[in-house]
Amino acid sequence: MRLRYLLTAALIGLPALAGAQSGSEGGGANFDVLDRRGELLGWEAVGRVEGKDSICTGALIARDIVLTAAHCLFEENGAPRPPESLTFRAGYHHGTQIVAQRVRRWVTPERYARRAKPSHEMVALDVALLKLEAPVTIAEADPFRLLDHLPDGSEVTVLSYGQGREEVLSREPSCAITAHYADDVLGFDCDVTFGSSGAPVFYRDNGRLRILSVISASGISASGGATAFGPGISALVPALAARLRNEDARPIASSGARRITVGGGRDGTGARFVRP
Repeated sequence: MRLRYLLTAALIGLPALAGAQSGSEGGGANFDVLDRRGELLGWEAVGRVEGKDSICTGALIARDIVLTAAHCLFEENGAPRPPESLTFRAGYHHGTQIVAQRVRRWVTPERYARRAKPSHEMVALDVALLKLEAPVTIAEADPFRLLDHLPDGSEVTVLSYGQGREEVLSREPSCAITAHYADDVLGFDCDVTFGSSGAPVFYRDNGRLRILSVISASGISASGGATAFGPGISALVPALAARLRNEDARPIASSGARRITVGGGRDGTGARFVRP
């Protein structure tokens, strides 16, 4: 089964993502806005991935590795963002953060490539790992683990920094997996908007939160409700982590250079960047 994408903001109402994101104010979604610093307890490893003119959401999965969406690493015209131009701010809250680290290098799947139009294949590969300049300590944030098997249930939780709420972390505590598509693409009824790109999708496995996917794109379901899409990551992430350990995976820093892994931007995934 292939996905259909409705990418015109006027038609979607909730455009496909690509910077940190969340639902729009008053949009009907059941969001918890974590506006007090104490409410971030346990969520410190979720933060903002910031570029010169963009915001995405990311989550630590190791002391020095952040998981996000691949299209967050490209300009809207498809040009790759130099790693040193990106910063991860863990536990960001109203202009402060628990820790901020610049990105040393990043990797995306080798087959992730920019397309003129969004496609099912783009979402299936819309995953990236960022290597930070220095590890985050255990006292600062505890990384999340990945879910390494198919979930038994359907209820998931999404945390993100969304348009209109870029300064605080928002949580949609109870949305659901609604579809399993080809190539390990998942559909969710989570209400997402600009800025949720790369947001971790959590599944509670035996009482412990594990990351099942990341938010890649959004659309409208057949019934007219909000729909989000994300790739399955259990196979992609270990392969990317292995490449990060290889010096050959280091991106070329010059802004005009091309990397082995090129990708989406808005044309590649239907995503759009939140401008701070």
